[in-house]
Amino acid sequence: MESTVTYARPELLQVADSVARDKGIDRDEVIEAMEQAIQKAGRSKYGQEYDIRAEIDRRNGEIRLLRFREVTETIENEATQIALAEAKRLNPEAEIGDFITDPLPPIDFGRIAAQTAKQVIVQKVRDAERQRQYLEFKDRVGEIVNGLVKRVEFGNVVVDLGRAEAIARRDELLPRESFRQGDRVRAYIYDVRQEPRGPQIFLSRTHPQFMAKLFAQEVPEIYDGIIEIKAVARDPGSRAKIAVVSRDSGIDPVGSCVGMRGSRVQAVVGELQGEKIDIVPWAADPATFVVNALAPAEVTKVVMDEEQRRVEVVVPDDQLSLAIGRRGQNVRLASQLTGWDIDILTEAEESERRTEEFRSRSRMFIDALDIDEVIAHLLVTEGFTSLEEVAYVATSDLAEIEGFDAEIAEELQARARGALERRDQEYEERRRELGVADDLAALDGLSPGMLVALGENGIKTLDDFAGLSGDELVELLAGSDKAGAPLELEAANALIMTARAHWFEDDAAADSSRE
Repeated sequence: MESTVTYARPELLQVADSVARDKGIDRDEVIEAMEQAIQKAGRSKYGQEYDIRAEIDRRNGEIRLLRFREVTETIENEATQIALAEAKRLNPEAEIGDFITDPLPPIDFGRIAAQTAKQVIVQKVRDAERQRQYLEFKDRVGEIVNGLVKRVEFGNVVVDLGRAEAIARRDELLPRESFRQGDRVRAYIYDVRQEPRGPQIFLSRTHPQFMAKLFAQEVPEIYDGIIEIKAVARDPGSRAKIAVVSRDSGIDPVGSCVGMRGSRVQAVVGELQGEKIDIVPWAADPATFVVNALAPAEVTKVVMDEEQRRVEVVVPDDQLSLAIGRRGQNVRLASQLTGWDIDILTEAEESERRTEEFRSRSRMFIDALDIDEVIAHLLVTEGFTSLEEVAYVATSDLAEIEGFDAEIAEELQARARGALERRDQEYEERRRELGVADDLAALDGLSPGMLVALGENGIKTLDDFAGLSGDELVELLAGSDKAGAPLELEAANALIMTARAHWFEDDAAADSSRE
């Protein structure tokens, strides 16, 4: 073995400094990559079975190549282990678990060894650079960044951000928007994640928050928190709606976002390739917010269904096309902005529907209660919509209707109850015809009409019913005119759990029999 086992290579440290500077990674990480490369070359020369490690002195670049052997009681691998007795001869203080190191002569790198070492260093430096990119950008999701287009691959744009590369997929770019190498691009970081080939930084120009961040750059009041952007809805490259609210009653949120002669909003429109932007005032009241969101269309009436989160909007006949927008764009964006499903009717359609409802309810009361049109019209005008309401409302409420008295009220209630009994009897006969099981009919909370609706939809046994979800049951009954008032989701879930009780009883009985 040669007597000289170390040699100084100050140029290694210069290379490490240069790579660390260029790639923006830590100098120690580059030196560790070099150590691993020398170590790999050492194992190639002396044998892969040996535990050979390389150390580079951080001060003068001196390289030490060492063979490590662990001190053990019994030797299983002579290449990496040494008996305690032999180790004591080399180092009297050696104990079990310690390592004995033997210096090795320096390696004269051949062409193959040098190429292998280079590959190891390049790979390790690349891994360290990727880790640095990930750590730098993982907390920057939600920021707008500027970069240069590096290349375009199948419509996807690779963007050079200076210290990292990012990608804007084709579907995250505005329609009809094209980029060439060297173009400047501004985009929103919507995701950063580790992937097998390194960290991926994903950019978007279609994300709703890209528009919100652009406004924050153009409107100082948003940046300062005086004005808040509550919601954004976009049809990228075509049209958008943005809802804003001011924390200071003296500042107009819409005017501040528009700017003098539209300067602020035009700056955003210019960045988004001419995308038209409606800026609307946000309101805590959903009805008011929906009306604002449908601008520029005028609204005359709003009917809310809070359970279904649906809203029915009535507009003047000449405002219908404006409210709906080209290909339904205006109402679709308003729905996205507010989070409510919006149905639009004209005043004429709403009037016709009201007339039809009035006529059909009147006809139902005339047929069921055997009364004339005048009395039926009075009941509908007072807001009665079903036989159940007439049958079980307080008699005094009926008697208070103009032209009615206590005697008429009692007679109407008696007729309504009789009609309900006859209807339930018909439903019961129909239920038996359909083959709906008696144990399902005995379930408390299901009316005869509901049982017919279930039977007509193929739900005929307790197990059929127990296999439904709450949503399915609500939807199934809502689609039948026999089921009566809509069933609440909570009540539907409770009914289904009651129907499933026998499953758990059967399981318990089976367990006890096995015991």
